Amino acid sequence: MTNSKRLFYGSCFALITTAFSFSIRAGILPQLAETFSLSGQQLGFINSMWFLGFPISMILGGLFYHTIGPKRIMQFAFATHTLGIILTIFSGGYTGLLVSTLLIGIGNGCTEAACNPMIADAYEGKQMNTLLNRFHMWFPGGIVLGSLVSLLMTTLDLGWQAQIWIIMIPTLIYAYLFMRQEFPKPKIEGVTSIGENFKAMLSPIYIFILACMALTAISEFGPQQWTSLILSNSGAHPMVILALITGLMAIGRYFGGDIVHRFDQTGVLLGSAILTAIGIFLLSTQTGGMVYIAAIFFALGVCYFWPNMIGFVAEKIPLSGALGMSIVGGMGMFSSSIFQAIIGGWIDSSTEEQAALGLTGTDLELAAGQQTLTYMISFPAILIILFTILYFWQRNAKKTATA
Repeated sequence: MTNSKRLFYGSCFALITTAFSFSIRAGILPQLAETFSLSGQQLGFINSMWFLGFPISMILGGLFYHTIGPKRIMQFAFATHTLGIILTIFSGGYTGLLVSTLLIGIGNGCTEAACNPMIADAYEGKQMNTLLNRFHMWFPGGIVLGSLVSLLMTTLDLGWQAQIWIIMIPTLIYAYLFMRQEFPKPKIEGVTSIGENFKAMLSPIYIFILACMALTAISEFGPQQWTSLILSNSGAHPMVILALITGLMAIGRYFGGDIVHRFDQTGVLLGSAILTAIGIFLLSTQTGGMVYIAAIFFALGVCYFWPNMIGFVAEKIPLSGALGMSIVGGMGMFSSSIFQAIIGGWIDSSTEEQAALGLTGTDLELAAGQQTLTYMISFPAILIILFTILYFWQRNAKKTATA
């Protein structure tokens, strides 16, 4: 008999592992650079392995989900997480860190590939939307926990190896919770057919959602990834801003099920795009204490993007199956990776433009950062148009189905 509650808790600890690998590894970068004499470019390549492994395993996991099942995918996730953690500690240098980070990224992608469709198969309707939101709350929630752990251990000078070992705690917990459990069977007839999956994915609505996912992901990860650099001279502490954003995202996702039930995914996504645009606009214009207010708007906007894009596919395009959910998630991570270089180019060009106006020092850095944020407003601005189209598209489709 399937123990859905235990499987759900196991999924949450698996996502906490992903979040810890994101935040703790970010926290130890200065120590890795010092220990192994790594350049900034080398650190950048090491970080890119995390983003590279994620979409590769996520898409492959979705492709073979119904062939090998979520249990084997999560066993493989445990193996790659454990191996990646051990190899990081005993890496010995740059090449070892590249390989270990790639393995951890692969484990993270397997978690998304297995757990999203597993939760969708185990629950229905409002409960499914509620639990998908609560599952995804553990990424920002885990980032907050991991950041605090890393900060505390760094302050106590406990060494970067000890911090990496901490990632093994949620890894062992999810492995125990999944051990000897029966996993749910697909609840939609025909969803196990790859042919049916691809047929559903070639529909206009799926292709439309895929394009939207590229923009929702970078709307979320773009400003967050560059918070420290862009807002370091805004008069607000960048790490406090990041903690505020991720903390509010976790709280918002916990209560997301009731909001989705009231407004449907389309209404929630449209409202999210509007709040995100307001948040980025305020971040690009405000300084001092008002930056924290801007961060609140931004957090309330982006917190519902990822889980409800996945939930929309699960509920409105069910025949796309695990593959459909995985490819949508993979598109989000791939988009985030591609746009990072573009945003970096925006920062360089903004710095040149502001320097030409005579600005120097912290004034130059602040002006360049805020100008870069104005470019990022284009992501949610386009989404407002797209999600307005989606809202009326789905409302008309519902009327037609009812008739």
